[in-house]
Amino acid sequence: MGSEQLRKVPAAAIALVTGRPVSLYATSVLRIGYGLLYLVFLLREFPHRHEIWGPDSPWSPALAAQLFDQTGWYSFLLLSDNRAYFELCYGVALVTSALFMLGWRTRATSIVFAVVVTSFHARSIFMTDGGDNLVLLMSLYLVLTACGRRWSLDARRERRKASRAAGAATRAKSPGPTARQLRDARITLTTVVHNCGVFVIAAQVCFLYGSAGLYKVQGSYWADGTALHYVLHLELFQPWPALSLFLDQYPLAIAAVSYLTVLTQVAFPFVLFGRLKYPVLAVLLGMHAGIAVLLGLPVFSGAMIIADAVFLPDRFYTSLPRLGRSTARRLGVRLPRPRGETRVTGGGTVPPQVKSGSPGMHLR
Repeated sequence: MGSEQLRKVPAAAIALVTGRPVSLYATSVLRIGYGLLYLVFLLREFPHRHEIWGPDSPWSPALAAQLFDQTGWYSFLLLSDNRAYFELCYGVALVTSALFMLGWRTRATSIVFAVVVTSFHARSIFMTDGGDNLVLLMSLYLVLTACGRRWSLDARRERRKASRAAGAATRAKSPGPTARQLRDARITLTTVVHNCGVFVIAAQVCFLYGSAGLYKVQGSYWADGTALHYVLHLELFQPWPALSLFLDQYPLAIAAVSYLTVLTQVAFPFVLFGRLKYPVLAVLLGMHAGIAVLLGLPVFSGAMIIADAVFLPDRFYTSLPRLGRSTARRLGVRLPRPRGETRVTGGGTVPPQVKSGSPGMHLR
């Protein structure tokens, strides 16, 4: 690599970070996934909420406060030991998770969601697992991202606003140079923070897979392919004992899956910039689905599957509606036409036309 090419590397990196927000669809998938996952988690534990986080918990508020003095954690659940206050907090957590999933006022809702997850996690920290830890980290990282730009109520509201501006007869007064500079600075700052948040999320997932794979390599049970045999015999992780015993009858398959697990986890950080990442992601998807079913860890598996979505490009997500419509046509299912398209007699669709001088042209 020549000196001139070396000088271009920092410029390309700066352009990548400041040019445009990356992975807007992927971060939206993370928002929907983690909002839905935490909402389902809270609803599933609703009958046991008092024993886990409430006043009836074996880990009393006094013990939690004593631990907070050592760790620096915080939980708004400890502001009062009143039962009505706890019910109010639980209701706020449910509503916040739903609004965050839907993408309503995402900038503010993402902060509240992070506070909710942190508070519930800290209140009974010894009753959590790896899935809860990952949801906690991702809730903090998503605060930095513009995860409400796509597939959200915020995006729907912005489209309606742009449509009204495009159809308005009066031209809006152009902003002055100072206002334009402030707007450009705000856009650049938002883009940089969003892109850094996405890179941190990707780095976190790579670190998780890489460290897990390297840790497995050091174990003799993973080296001889018998690790999953012993895992299938752990009573604490046997939601379906008959299924675990049935799979244990195929030692060669268990050994192959053990080696494949280690290989994909160690190789994951090194295949992200090529097409090999797609089969690796497919293998990891199957691995997490197996963990959810065989070991009874749906929260952990769901958190990891959602995190893997950050590595899929936006063109993959934008092609999903097209793929769904073509699949529906093959199955003979009639779907409504996408909004903004007008059918003509000659077949096909044409987008709505906007005059070149209309105020909303730059918005399109």
